[in-house]
Amino acid sequence: MTNISKASIHKSSQPLADNRSSVTLQTVDEGSAGQRIDNFLAKILKGVPKSHIYRILRSGEVRVNSKRVDASYKLLMNDVVRVPPVRMAEKPAAGGNPPAVTARFDKSILFEDDAMLVIDKPAGFAVHGGSGISRGVIEQLRLERPHAKFLELVHRLDRETSGILMLAKKRAALVQLHEAIRNNQTDKRYLMLVHGDWQEKKKRVILPLHKYVLPSGERRVAVQEDGQPSETVFFLRKRYGEFSLLEAQLVTGRTHQLRVQLAHLGFPIAGDDKYGDFNVNKAMQKRGLKRMFLHSAETSLRHPLSGEKLKFIAPLPAELERFLKQLESAQHAQTV
Repeated sequence: MTNISKASIHKSSQPLADNRSSVTLQTVDEGSAGQRIDNFLAKILKGVPKSHIYRILRSGEVRVNSKRVDASYKLLMNDVVRVPPVRMAEKPAAGGNPPAVTARFDKSILFEDDAMLVIDKPAGFAVHGGSGISRGVIEQLRLERPHAKFLELVHRLDRETSGILMLAKKRAALVQLHEAIRNNQTDKRYLMLVHGDWQEKKKRVILPLHKYVLPSGERRVAVQEDGQPSETVFFLRKRYGEFSLLEAQLVTGRTHQLRVQLAHLGFPIAGDDKYGDFNVNKAMQKRGLKRMFLHSAETSLRHPLSGEKLKFIAPLPAELERFLKQLESAQHAQTV
């Protein structure tokens, strides 16, 4: 297992061009059996936005065994999938979506074997395409590994969250990893800087979280009585006056769980543009914090196929380390 401290990022201003110019028929093999049709199409139509994939499914251009299916259809062994021609514009229309931003993640690998791939995802990259993003981490990794028969996300990280991201290279591994997560057999630890003077060394937080959608289509989460239960154990790592560095151990893994729980408690995560303090974030940007201070630092679990104990560690990114040192220097100056 190899740890890395910095991801290698390459940005490209070139959008995707012609992906597929004629109808093809794809026969489902063992590696794709059991997979949802939308994820199957995302894999073979590399770089095509999920929104476009859903469009061709709704229109009936995609057929399975000559029949229409919806996005949730799970493929069976030897199903024959009709894939229509898909064409992407060379240039975005005026006022349209920006060009795709791509990254190479082959130098971000923390661990890899025949069953799993674990990377240290940089902040600023969505894990999958959609909502104006034509290519996310999963699509890019599939482009980097054109011969991979199977590659799927095991879980998700928010776009602005950095750190450990696990992918499965075999369906059996994906099933076992999902089961381990559901049965709370993984130990995920996050580091975050919050605004406020946190006092308790250890605090267990249980709150009901309700997901909703804004008129703009953006997903949000709020603490609400009829929401799903969420549970986190927080540990105080260090106090920096008006800021506190915390470690969080996830018990459940709800959407935006840490961000919403902490904001509800009055300790918003520094740099969080959805649930944080706008004025504090603006002041932090002037002091050098250009992103949300939330990092997936450690994950411990058993290997999905061999049962071997594994522990993945992603060091705190350099920009976050620098900001902590700045806070420490400021705190020291005040006490001298």
